[in-house]
Amino acid sequence: MDEETQGSYEEKEEEKEDVQEGVPNRTAAEAAAASDSGGVNARTVPGVPELCAASPPSGCCHGGEKMAVLAYSLGKREINQYFNIKNAKLISSVIVVLLLLIHTASRYYGGSDTCDWLLSSGRYLGENVWQPYGCMMHKYKSTDSKSCLADKRVAFVGDSRIRQLSYSFTKIIDPERKEEGNKHEDIPFHEDSSSTNVDFFWYPEANDSMKERLRSWTQDRSSTPDVIVLGAAAWSIKLHSGSSETLQRYRVNLTTMAVTLERLAEDAEVYWVLQDPVNEEALSADRKMITNHQLELYNEAAADALNGSKRSARVKLLAATRQAAMETIVQSSDGLHLPQGTLNVGAMILMNAVCNKRTRPIDGSCCQGARPPSLLQKLAVCVFLGCALVLLGLHAMGYGRHRHRPVPPDVESLEERKPTTAPGPPGLTAPLQALCRMGVIMAYFYLCDRADTFMKEQKFYTHATFFVPLVYVVVLGLFFNESTKETKLLNREQTDEWKGWMQLVILIYHISGASAFLPVYMHVRVLVAAYLFQTGYGHFSFFWLKGDFGLYRVCQVLFRLNFLVLVLCAVMDRSYQFYYFVPLVTFWFVIIYATMALWPQVLQKRANGSGMWHLGILTKLLGLLLLICYFANSEGFFQSLFSVWPLSKLFELNGSIHEWWFRWKLDRFAVIHGMLFAFIYLVLQKSQRMFEGRGEALFSATISNLLLCLSVVSFMAYSIWASSCKNKTECNEMHPYISVVQILAFILIRNIPGYARSVYSSFFAWFGKISLELFICQYHIWLAADTKGILVLIPGFPSLNILVSTFVFVCVAHEISLITNDLALVAIPKETGPLLKRLGAAGGLALVVLLLTTGTGSVTAPGAA
Repeated sequence: MDEETQGSYEEKEEEKEDVQEGVPNRTAAEAAAASDSGGVNARTVPGVPELCAASPPSGCCHGGEKMAVLAYSLGKREINQYFNIKNAKLISSVIVVLLLLIHTASRYYGGSDTCDWLLSSGRYLGENVWQPYGCMMHKYKSTDSKSCLADKRVAFVGDSRIRQLSYSFTKIIDPERKEEGNKHEDIPFHEDSSSTNVDFFWYPEANDSMKERLRSWTQDRSSTPDVIVLGAAAWSIKLHSGSSETLQRYRVNLTTMAVTLERLAEDAEVYWVLQDPVNEEALSADRKMITNHQLELYNEAAADALNGSKRSARVKLLAATRQAAMETIVQSSDGLHLPQGTLNVGAMILMNAVCNKRTRPIDGSCCQGARPPSLLQKLAVCVFLGCALVLLGLHAMGYGRHRHRPVPPDVESLEERKPTTAPGPPGLTAPLQALCRMGVIMAYFYLCDRADTFMKEQKFYTHATFFVPLVYVVVLGLFFNESTKETKLLNREQTDEWKGWMQLVILIYHISGASAFLPVYMHVRVLVAAYLFQTGYGHFSFFWLKGDFGLYRVCQVLFRLNFLVLVLCAVMDRSYQFYYFVPLVTFWFVIIYATMALWPQVLQKRANGSGMWHLGILTKLLGLLLLICYFANSEGFFQSLFSVWPLSKLFELNGSIHEWWFRWKLDRFAVIHGMLFAFIYLVLQKSQRMFEGRGEALFSATISNLLLCLSVVSFMAYSIWASSCKNKTECNEMHPYISVVQILAFILIRNIPGYARSVYSSFFAWFGKISLELFICQYHIWLAADTKGILVLIPGFPSLNILVSTFVFVCVAHEISLITNDLALVAIPKETGPLLKRLGAAGGLALVVLLLTTGTGSVTAPGAA
């Protein structure tokens, strides 16, 4: 799966407003029209004059219309007074506390062994796709199964059904394995490269012969298998016509056999397979006595004899295959033996039960306990607890009791509005409060994705799971539309909207597992490139217009980009490169900064004096393009450069630079495309070659129609190409060269018509403002197992679970955005002297952490495809 990402998160309010300072001011008419769209201002007293001023010019406030506007505005104000982001966070906090209590109680009283969940129950997500209850099942392949079972002996003991299960098990180890040998004899299997032995022993009844075989293993411990899988009943029913005497003898045999199995379970893993159902209508005449009622009686006898006393529960009952077979036995060719798909499910369940505790796959949470905390995680706990203790001490001494957050929520827009006066320097308690809030949030992250508190389930893609939520989101986005404050191309509201809807599409893509569908995968790849495009566009525009290359802004951008990721690296014990897009955007910001800051600094002020400076900036961009092409064709040099310490600590994953190389190369031209587009746009704007007034088309009618037609054609052509592409490798080779066409097509369609530039979706824009936090937080508190699965807060109700987890996830992301902004005010002072001191302290701390955390983050990156 290619867990896609987002970019240009660093374009916070201050940077965006700075860019707008370089754009010609709006006319009075444009400003009035922009203010008209905002509805009633929350800071004014509701009244008829204000409502008339706030209504669109086309609607006069007379009679019933005036009352309708008044009723609407008062109703909206009343709703927003009680349901705003602050109250939403309070509700989400209550939900989390209640869920923690419920899950903790459930684990305490109902059992917390995920192996029992794996072996006992589950459900089909689709044909042959089995989902165990509450945990994720890893799909083992030949390589990792050999690694787990190296030098191990596995014994399958039983009838023809157990023989089928043993074949499916060995086919995981050796996919070329064929069903050979006499069906009513022992069948051995040996895998040379791993020295793995999987033997089937023919014992169709739980009788004295089976007991003798088991007893021999207890007497000679050197011959005892490491894993024993056994089961029998169908032959006993068949040979004795389902008599009650045979059932009683079966119960007695298993009761005496249980002692032997318990002794074997001291050194081996022992699994008793409960009897799967049969399709009675399809059974042959000599098997008609094998009824589902008889099988249930034998299953009850086995459960009572082997595990009824709960003396140690060392012998594990495999019941999940029985549950899976209930839905598939109708596909059986003879009514008795299971179809191959169900056998594969049973074999995979066994492989997970045996191997997960050894190999610890990230996407196999069944049969895995929580890992012990690392040194870095312990240090993170100490830091957050220390902040809490200091804050309590300050409050006890009377500091900060009457301080409030400088930016209260706006009940009208649910956003933070800037105060009318500049806030004073934050007090001593403000950063401590922010860190304490962050500590509480990080505790939730840890409980979700590192502890065993909540359940996890695997993803399963269907077209409905992706496209139905997508339609809902589009409808919501179109419903919440407002007029923009200005009508410039890619104005602030529009870029927020763009980031917002792309982020929501990517979130739906992630949780639905839509990377399995190649056309969706390729369209999402364009969205990722668009984020990088915005990064190049935004930073180039700022440097070109403002010429501010100061250390303060650089540190502000880097802090806002990396703060959350660095905290998660410590709390979740993951490497920096694991959150791959933040390193990618950070890298490109540094490259853009270097390109624009190095001599000669080409700025708009200089270009206004002489057109030759335009040639200078194009020369710089050409040089950057050549450098990118050189790196793209020199993988060895690229890897040797980024494998040098300490860069290797930032860009390596699992000791390899390959993931960073793959990510960098995939969208290597997107940033420079954004920079070039920004240059062309700003030059055309300065020369007044475009019409950006409200309601005006961006170009003349002929040019506008031609560009719109080309844009639509390019969209259709790309979709046809993405649908006909053979595989991801082939598509990814072409992606860097053609993604920009789709991005430009979208920009033109969105901006050429004057009415399109005049409106935006406030719904999408709201999410766009917290896009960084949404992307990073999804790793651990919306998805699970580092994006490999789905977090389950409410088991048994998938739709309700998604709604609740999404609500909490969004509230957490918004709060982290506020915390990051609060801490940025303290961590990055504007004065050069204090800033240098803090950079020195941060560098020293980073060096210590790098030395302490060698080898951290040995996991696969999300979407390494």
